[in-house]
Amino acid sequence: MLFNSLEFVIFLPVVFALYWFVFNRKTSHQNALILVASCVFYGWWDYRFLGLILMSVVVDYFAGLGLEKATIPWRRKAILAGSLLFNLGLLGFFKYYNFFVDSWVDMLRAMGFAAEHTWTLNIVLPVGISFYTFQTLSYTIDVYRGQIRATRDFIAFAAYVSFFPQLVAGPIERASHLLPQIRHPRTFIYRQGVDGLRLILWGLFKKVVIADSLAPEVDYIFSNYQDVSGGTLLLGAVYFAFQIYGDFSGYSDIAIGVSKLFGFELMSNFKFPYFSRNISEFWHRWHISLSTWFRDYLYFPLGGSRVSRPKAIRNIFIIFLVSGFWHGANWTFIAWGGMHALLYLPSFFLKRNRRFREGVVAQQARFPTAYECWRIAITFGFVTLAWIFFRSPDLGAAWGYLNGIISQGLTPLGSTTGLLYILPLLLLEWHLRRDERSLVISRHKGLRYAVYIIMGFLVYNRMFTSEVQFIYFQF
Repeated sequence: MLFNSLEFVIFLPVVFALYWFVFNRKTSHQNALILVASCVFYGWWDYRFLGLILMSVVVDYFAGLGLEKATIPWRRKAILAGSLLFNLGLLGFFKYYNFFVDSWVDMLRAMGFAAEHTWTLNIVLPVGISFYTFQTLSYTIDVYRGQIRATRDFIAFAAYVSFFPQLVAGPIERASHLLPQIRHPRTFIYRQGVDGLRLILWGLFKKVVIADSLAPEVDYIFSNYQDVSGGTLLLGAVYFAFQIYGDFSGYSDIAIGVSKLFGFELMSNFKFPYFSRNISEFWHRWHISLSTWFRDYLYFPLGGSRVSRPKAIRNIFIIFLVSGFWHGANWTFIAWGGMHALLYLPSFFLKRNRRFREGVVAQQARFPTAYECWRIAITFGFVTLAWIFFRSPDLGAAWGYLNGIISQGLTPLGSTTGLLYILPLLLLEWHLRRDERSLVISRHKGLRYAVYIIMGFLVYNRMFTSEVQFIYFQF
């Protein structure tokens, strides 16, 4: 079920009414409703995928109980290994099996051996499998580390894994943050509900009005990169940068907003990443739930930066390459991750990778300084070039696209109508840059509601004309 669909417009108020007016006497009843609603929401695509989630829930629920009970180190390691092998095995089979087979066949052909694609399978990728797999893994690992206690409430744990607002595209929640909220009683807070509705509206605006409006131009330019000018190719890359941002951050905003309606607070997933002043700051602002997941469960266990310089560089490449591979079974994603690793190294060598971690651009001033504008522009430019690999179907197309920008010149620019969607988004986000959840457009009530009405009208006008799937559903 898509957030930008008529089905969800009916689904959400029905579940909301049942949650607060029928099942509100006991937390366990509300959790059971969340679980049932999540199954309906996810099963709307294909009910057969529910079996995979159920298996993950059962395996990690009992793995958590086993880890809590076991005292012998080798037994605890064996339980953890079993959970990792099961979850990563499912993810690897459904997402990467054909990739590895095709890569093996290509390598044999390059070596002069005859090989056919006889081992590939017609596998349908379950929606959101990368997200809920990482969510269950974080639970098992945290129990193993002793950072949280294993829960004995199966319904609460199943609701945590399958929580429908963030099930298919995040944020990737930690059990230490979301599970206690599920287990404890909730009360409806008017202020929280209003904030949730604002976030839903803002998320739908970024998805339906911004991202979906840019999508046709992006598709045309990337499909015909050999026949358009270098300026058009550059615009296409910029359009995609904002398409994927509006699409993905829009989903996160809607997920956070819907969760607020049910009394839950999810972690922030985006904090105005295109205002970043270096690549390190970009990764503290983009897909935060994934970048912190890799930091805590991969980068730090490898030693992070507190090792020798060669090992620290190795760790940087590992985390970025794995992050790229997480996004999809294609060499383009690995190249995208590798590019970000290379872009990150200058900040690491100059010890500026933590320089802007908590900073806000032009925190006291109304406008950024010329130096800040320069840093933002350079960072955005490098990020946009990397997005070309992310968007292209293969490495050959990505290199051809880049070559077209370089060799054909930047004129003519082609259609600039996409900028009419990008500029208002940038202005609004600049105004809100100190708090990605406030959405208080103005202190003047009349102006604030006028903006909300305009946004609502634009969303309504475009929402049901074409229900475009969210980009990150494929990951």
